[in-house]
Amino acid sequence: MRHRYSILLLPFHVLADFLCLNGSFVGAYYMAFGSTDILSDSAYASLWLTFNIVWALIAVILRPYSFPRQLFRVGNLLKKQLMVIGAHMAIVALYWMFVQGGYFQREQLISTYVLFFALGSFYRIAGMLFLRAYRARGFNNRRYIIVGYGQLSKSITRYYDTHPEMGYRFGGFFDHASMGNEHVLKGGYDDLASYIKANRVDVVYCCLPYIDNAYLRTLVDNAEDLEYQVKLLVDFRGFLSKGASIQYHDFLPVLDVSPQTLADFKVNVFKRGFDVAFSVGVIALGLPVYLLVAAMTRMSSKGPIFYAQERVGRGGKPFRIYKFRSMYVDAEQAGPSLSQGLQDNRITPWGRFMRRSRIDELPQFINVLKGEMSVVGPRPERQFFIDQILEVAPEYSDLLKVKPGITSIGQIRFGYASNVDEMVKRLRFDLLYPERRSFGLDVWIIMQTVRVMMQGRGQ
Repeated sequence: MRHRYSILLLPFHVLADFLCLNGSFVGAYYMAFGSTDILSDSAYASLWLTFNIVWALIAVILRPYSFPRQLFRVGNLLKKQLMVIGAHMAIVALYWMFVQGGYFQREQLISTYVLFFALGSFYRIAGMLFLRAYRARGFNNRRYIIVGYGQLSKSITRYYDTHPEMGYRFGGFFDHASMGNEHVLKGGYDDLASYIKANRVDVVYCCLPYIDNAYLRTLVDNAEDLEYQVKLLVDFRGFLSKGASIQYHDFLPVLDVSPQTLADFKVNVFKRGFDVAFSVGVIALGLPVYLLVAAMTRMSSKGPIFYAQERVGRGGKPFRIYKFRSMYVDAEQAGPSLSQGLQDNRITPWGRFMRRSRIDELPQFINVLKGEMSVVGPRPERQFFIDQILEVAPEYSDLLKVKPGITSIGQIRFGYASNVDEMVKRLRFDLLYPERRSFGLDVWIIMQTVRVMMQGRGQ
């Protein structure tokens, strides 16, 4: 297919690796023995030949030089290089055992691979930076068009507009003309074949929500003759963010939109184990702090030390959340009311300090041990406010599919909310968690929470 790879990129890549491999082998031999006359050493001459043969076989089988432009990044290049070097080392190790090559110096072999990785990484990074700058200046471009006009199709143009280094040039939208799109269309379905041929279009994106299926088959059938790629664009975003997965029944792809990913082994076992271990550690090591805070709460104002309030947890199940009391008794005699910030006259002086440092939340580790909450997760709310939030932001229901937490992205980035509008703003942050949650993200949120506590920036 025309321009599937840049004409000179593949042979240059192969030649560069060939030179790096052999230069590294000779350089390592010189460092080990002080000579570059490898051919006079029959054992190392055979090993040198084996290095090249193995590399050639790996290049043919694993195809480490095939990168679409969307994946032409430093991480992918180095990852593929390491994978290929690892395979090369394994095969050479088998060769070493087969020939009983005890006379090969380990330092020379290790130095060869270290030099090879260093040289290969250097030219890969340098070449990638050059190509990005070259394509961003308008050279080595590919032309693409989009068939089917709508919000999803416009997302493709925005993507390539923000990544000019990929070198894609937009040719226009094609669809049936209507009052809403005729001002942006390049043409209709009948104009596609002539436009693709005249402008040497490389890629045709077909947006399945909008494209006329009667023409899709024609586009696919003509792709080989007119030498262009056909890429189908399906809007799975709403499903994938809810934990859907793509499964293959033989060669048939099937989209599973059941919420099983949100209740998988890692979440139910690993995350729960971390929650229990972390909570036990905080309670055990922080017991003196608990006792001090309890004493200060009792002495600062009349009333109980702890405050319990009904919140809604995972699946809409209510539970009682525990906190050190930071307000005066009967602060909500007039009904449910959110805190109006640290200047709220219902908050005790000691309560203001606890809220700034977030130590009023410490008793919630008891809720974690009981399995009602997690250390990290969206903040639980009262049903009274949930009903109001759902009227403005129906997507809040997604947060009820995961266990609520003591701290969250919303708590770090936004803090306490004083009204429903602010709760919705905080919600935008918390909605990021269910689809991105991982152990690394949990650790990052915990560290950020500790920083907020140490700085006294809790609101």
